[in-house]
Amino acid sequence: MNFDPNAIHGVGLGLRRDFFYEIHEAASIDVDFFEIAPENWVNFGGKMGRDLRRLTERYPFVCHGLSLDLGGMAPLNEEYLHQLKTFFSQHDIRYYTEHLSYCGDSGQLYDLMPIPFTEEAVHYVAERIKRVQDILERTIGIENISFYAMPSSEMTEQEFVNAVVNEAQCGLLFDVNNTYVNSINHGYDAVQYMQAMPTDAMMYLHMAGHFDEADDLKVDTHGEDVKQEVWDLLDQTYAVHGIKPTLLERDFNIPPLPDLMLEVEQIRLAQQRYHERFGMKKYG
Repeated sequence: MNFDPNAIHGVGLGLRRDFFYEIHEAASIDVDFFEIAPENWVNFGGKMGRDLRRLTERYPFVCHGLSLDLGGMAPLNEEYLHQLKTFFSQHDIRYYTEHLSYCGDSGQLYDLMPIPFTEEAVHYVAERIKRVQDILERTIGIENISFYAMPSSEMTEQEFVNAVVNEAQCGLLFDVNNTYVNSINHGYDAVQYMQAMPTDAMMYLHMAGHFDEADDLKVDTHGEDVKQEVWDLLDQTYAVHGIKPTLLERDFNIPPLPDLMLEVEQIRLAQQRYHERFGMKKYG
């Protein structure tokens, strides 16, 4: 793995069109970095493109992709990867991450499907990740996804994620909410899973809300406030892995920006508590 662990720090927010211009016009906002989906911006010119550039000149940005289809059977879209490379250079994108999933067949699937947890799949996906990294000339990160049907039982999810990161020599975007959701839906220990994740590979963390369909069924919606159980898991993640940059995602039912900022502040307070407790030794 070859990425700058200090490229971003602190607390981030997923930038959405709902409050894009509120952020753009603010003199300052208490956010250390922003995240965007590059698919939504890579071909944008005109006023929106210029306005994005003004923001990326003011704040560090990361990109979290939706459509690279790392686990799919179709060849990687290398033309798109070269477009991304140019976009990342134009906007000084600090990290690029993608979902450890497949999302394409004969066309784009509008969901993120889990890759079978097998040794064969580890080798297949790792080779595709290495090809992406060669084209982009940067280390990328993969995100542990939420899923609702167990794709196989040859390996556990944590074994699969670790094996892919190790073989591809890529980074990890650790999603705290996805870990909690999967632990309930598939009956495993979220803390044990989190403890098994590779500390040195963690680029940053995701926090988001989910919907409680039932006691044993949680749906990863990104449309709710973060639940207390997920806040607790974030505290435990910091205790094990050190304080990593952490970003709040909200994709629909988006409240006014001041309300979103209350959750951003909760992340910052959690980081401050653990920074005071552990000092710089545990600050990642």
